[in-house]
Amino acid sequence: MGGDLAGVRLWAGELEAVHERFVHRFSREEPRQSALAYMRGLVAPLERKNGWTLAEEAGHAGPDRIHRLLNRIEWDADEVLDDVRDYVVENLGDRDAVLIVDDTGFLKKGVRSAGVQRQYSGTAGRTENSQIGVFLAYATGRGRTLIDRRLYLPTSWTDDRERCRRAGIDDSVAFETKVAMAKAMVRRAIADRIPFGWVTADAAYGFSKGWRFELEQADVFHVMATTRHDTVVTRWSIDHPVHDLFPGLPRQKWKRRSCGEGAHGRRIYDWARVEVRPWHREDRRHWVLARRSVSRPEEISYYIAYCPAGTTLDELIRVAGSRWAVEECFQTAKQECGLDDYQVRRYPGWHRHMTLAMAAHACLTVLRARELDIGKAETDPPSSSTTASPRSDD
Repeated sequence: MGGDLAGVRLWAGELEAVHERFVHRFSREEPRQSALAYMRGLVAPLERKNGWTLAEEAGHAGPDRIHRLLNRIEWDADEVLDDVRDYVVENLGDRDAVLIVDDTGFLKKGVRSAGVQRQYSGTAGRTENSQIGVFLAYATGRGRTLIDRRLYLPTSWTDDRERCRRAGIDDSVAFETKVAMAKAMVRRAIADRIPFGWVTADAAYGFSKGWRFELEQADVFHVMATTRHDTVVTRWSIDHPVHDLFPGLPRQKWKRRSCGEGAHGRRIYDWARVEVRPWHREDRRHWVLARRSVSRPEEISYYIAYCPAGTTLDELIRVAGSRWAVEECFQTAKQECGLDDYQVRRYPGWHRHMTLAMAAHACLTVLRARELDIGKAETDPPSSSTTASPRSDD
């Protein structure tokens, strides 16, 4: 938030405000202060953020207090996460917000960290010894941050209950697919009345017909990426692979649009949509979207959408493009808030670290949103109502 003293004071004060929201979740003063010190350390400009460096930053003689906070003292990370999420909604809440599901990998050595095994990690782009976390992001026009998290446990873990117990995984924690975790997090957001307008996810989640049907039954609007071989019922009641819907489409049906800013500038593609599903509510529609590369037109990605009848193609493109916001969350949370810089091995400790890192990321996101608001207020011309002469009723 800037290197000057005022900037440091600003984020330090906001961290205290976030901390104040969940301080009552701790029964003793030591963990209360340790939680605040931990978050301060996570956003401090430290080269590495482990128990020793965070303890040193906090002025502790050693890492014992940090280790107790993450591993031994009783506190409920899900309750703290509820308080952090309330903070996000209070400061960024928007009924047009997009909920985004995705997972990210955390490279680990050894075999004792909960959930670790050789598995594909999108972070590394290959199969590595890693943990995988499934996350839910909340994206609005003013900012985006993470609001839920689950550690994925492969069957190599859930089939070995003794190994699970050694890692602090309760016997009640059964195997869940990543899609099942995604469903649970979105259900929780719905049940807790988090304001949002859309759900989106990449094809690893969006291909699930069962999840799309569940969202539709709950009347939750969504734009879900899927694979080219996914099938839909067309308006002629025929089950079609989605890639068969677009080859004969007239050229004028394709629209060149940006779906947002990327690492290398605006992400511009050619987009088209075809209406599907002959039976639906009069005020709802089902679409298949195609996103075609401009430079390599043979590269086409597909999305399945459920939305209000009047939804424009541009709006569906906006929602589809918002999926990259979760990648931005992962990047900034890892670089600025130590999301992937932890030394806990046990299942509860993983969720505790992630919760406090997400709290720190939410704090920085809210501060940046406020900076944008101030900048916008300074650059926007005053409205006529503020410049007109006062009107007299005399």
